[in-house]
Amino acid sequence: MKSIQFKTNVMCGACLAKITPAMNEVVGAANWSVDLADPAKVLTVQGDSVEASDIISAVQRAGYTAKEKDAVAS
Repeated sequence: MKSIQFKTNVMCGACLAKITPAMNEVVGAANWSVDLADPAKVLTVQGDSVEASDIISAVQRAGYTAKEKDAVAS
């Protein structure tokens, strides 16, 4: 399964709630999370068919930014 991380500007629970519908639609509810305790507000997405461009677009549609941090295959 592939894991991709993104630096975001999702700062709080309300922000997280705004991106949730778009992220759930693109990758499914159990396949992503945002670490709000991390200063970089890291969004981690897992899945075999995850495309960084799809994630970035979903976050942008919700009004936020995401920049790919790294990609890790496992």
